[in-house]
Amino acid sequence: MLLGVNIDHVATLREARRSFEPDIMTAAILAQLGGADGITVHLRQDRRHIQEEDVVILKNGISVPLNVEISLDERTVEFIRTIRPEKVCLVPENPDEITTEGGLNLLSKNIYNKTKNVIKKLHSRDIEVSIFIEPELKIVDLAKNLGADAIEINTKSYSECENIEEIEKEFQRIAECSNYASYKKKLIVNAGHGLNYDNVSPIVEIEEINELNIGHSIIAKSVFYGIEKSVKMMRDLIEKR
Repeated sequence: MLLGVNIDHVATLREARRSFEPDIMTAAILAQLGGADGITVHLRQDRRHIQEEDVVILKNGISVPLNVEISLDERTVEFIRTIRPEKVCLVPENPDEITTEGGLNLLSKNIYNKTKNVIKKLHSRDIEVSIFIEPELKIVDLAKNLGADAIEINTKSYSECENIEEIEKEFQRIAECSNYASYKKKLIVNAGHGLNYDNVSPIVEIEEINELNIGHSIIAKSVFYGIEKSVKMMRDLIEKR
């Protein structure tokens, strides 16, 4: 299983002071040294943390694939087409949210049509496209119909469970969705959102999942242990499968 490390919150700290530090490229290099198989950033429309120049620097400087999370915003899509990161994950955005709240609502005809158009634009630049979705089989079907290369299953509900019964229920939803998407629909299956050092181990046991994208927990732990060691600690948990 691969580990994609989201370094958005390194930029969050930088932007808190409108400063030049901490340096985003240094964070990416340390994450790679710790065992990251990829670097993920979210280029939000409001540019609250990651900036366009960060994407350029990372694309030209890291030695692992760059995965950029973006909305269906036309300006952002066109920028990404010029930079050509290896991967893009399409996500919903709400300007009032603290972090991404849910999967892309492909049941909306308007969003479905916009997503189809964006995927065509990104594929024309040889960019692998995934869609951030809730663990629902009907949404997997829609993602496949749109021509997505991959899905990223939203693990937020799983991560926020408060008792064993809820955890087991959400785990089964993720496992069933992963199996269906991988074997029935031949999609690459990734997962992420809210995963941390305490709850990641069961998810690691789902063999159909190709990659986990984890950010906040790793960056939070790095305050005390440093990025390289914090990534290695997560890497070790993933490799225990």
